[in-house]
Amino acid sequence: MLAQLPLVYVLLMAAFATFLFCFALQRWMRIRKLAWVSLVVSIGCCLGMVAVGGLQRQHWSAQQMLVLYSFVWTGLAIGLFPSRKFFRQLADEARSGVRREGFEYPARYGWFVCFSVVVMCFLAFLLAT
Repeated sequence: MLAQLPLVYVLLMAAFATFLFCFALQRWMRIRKLAWVSLVVSIGCCLGMVAVGGLQRQHWSAQQMLVLYSFVWTGLAIGLFPSRKFFRQLADEARSGVRREGFEYPARYGWFVCFSVVVMCFLAFLLAT
């Protein structure tokens, strides 16, 4: 259904999803370099998804893969929302010079990220065909 929209509208969906994800990371962690890196990684993931979609046996169109990308990135931003305070705390510690050997990401946050991304993938699959 959404894949039948003109390419311009699907590209706007993908751009909005990328903006949402990068804006959320910038607001939560307040590290400008991280926002720029996430923008570059997001564009690379988008191009990679379109390329992989074209190489599959089913030959998913660029519109279908852009719909999938948009929904997955939106699901990722939604899934990371509950852990925003945790990310802000880590960023504040890093800015103040505290070095850690590692950190423990709470399992409930990880499960919510996985759940939201899987639900959004399922919705994207339904709406892209």
